[in-house]
Amino acid sequence: MFQNIPSIVRNRMDELEKADAEDRQNDTPKLKRLRQIPPESGKILTILAASAPEGEFVEIGTSAGYSTLWIILACRYLGKTVKTYEILPEKIKLAKETFSLARVSSYVELISGDARDYLKDEKNISFCFLDSEKEYYAECYELVIPNLVKGGLFIADNCVSHEKDLKPFLKNTFADSRVDSLILPIGKGLLLSRKF
Repeated sequence: MFQNIPSIVRNRMDELEKADAEDRQNDTPKLKRLRQIPPESGKILTILAASAPEGEFVEIGTSAGYSTLWIILACRYLGKTVKTYEILPEKIKLAKETFSLARVSSYVELISGDARDYLKDEKNISFCFLDSEKEYYAECYELVIPNLVKGGLFIADNCVSHEKDLKPFLKNTFADSRVDSLILPIGKGLLLSRKF
């Protein structure tokens, strides 16, 4: 999958990586920044998505679509699509641009709105990536886990970089008898939970 990244996808990834780095250097306000995952986190998302059992792929927090592109690499390999949710209009516009420029629109369904309003209706989820505002992690987790298939994967970003903010969420997740969980020390720290 990594050896066969189409040049138009790689080009958009490069553009977004550059824009994200500039956001961080220029002290762009938090909600205006792309705040995307680093490439090493993207690669593990691709591998995990490609290894997920049969079911639906969901992403919560699209931003400009960078992490979605990594998930789409697995979708291309598997012949699947990913449904991704974004609430901020300026990020939705950027994501649409990303999917158009990278010519991956057939692999993604971009939902404009708060994922929490939709997740209870999502069934047979086999892979879910969460990268939204941290105060919503626990609620999103509780909406996804009941709808995760056996062997399904739930991944959440920033679990090392925002460990203090996420401490109650992480404590509850590690105590949850429905899943096995661990922290992958990749990027900003990825929580990986697998449902029994």
